[in-house]
Amino acid sequence: MQANVKWVEGDTFIGRSNSNHNVVFDGGSDSAAPSPMEMVLMSVGCCSSVDVVSILKKAKQDFSDVQVQLTSERAETAPRVFTKINLHFVVKGNNVSEKHLARAVSLSAEKYCSVALMLDKTVEITHSHEVVQDQAK
Repeated sequence: MQANVKWVEGDTFIGRSNSNHNVVFDGGSDSAAPSPMEMVLMSVGCCSSVDVVSILKKAKQDFSDVQVQLTSERAETAPRVFTKINLHFVVKGNNVSEKHLARAVSLSAEKYCSVALMLDKTVEITHSHEVVQDQAK
C-alpha cells in the first residue's frame, strides 16, 4: 500500500491513496477538514463497522442502520496520542439479536479490525453496543 500527501495551503493537505482516492486533512485551528487524529478515530470506527455489518449480514440479521459513536481521550502533552477510545455501536432493526451483535463487535475487536488491533498496542480500546427496534410502519 502506498499514498501521497500534498500540502495545499495553510494547514490544509490532500492525501491521495494508491487507489486514486483523495482525502482532505486540516491541522489548523480554523480547519476546513478533519485533522489527522480525527481521521484516525474515524478510521477505527469505519474499520470496525465494516466488520460488524458483514458479520450481521452473514448471521441474516434484519437491520436497517448501523452507527458507531466514537469517544476518545488524548494525552495532555505532546505527543497528544490517544490514550482511550470507546466504540459504541447502535444497530437499528427488526428483532436484531443482542447475542449476534455482541459476537460481531467482539470478533471485530479481537480478530478482524486491523486499525483497532494496531492501535490496541498502545491505546485502551473499549466497545459497547445497543439494539434499537425499528418502529412499526
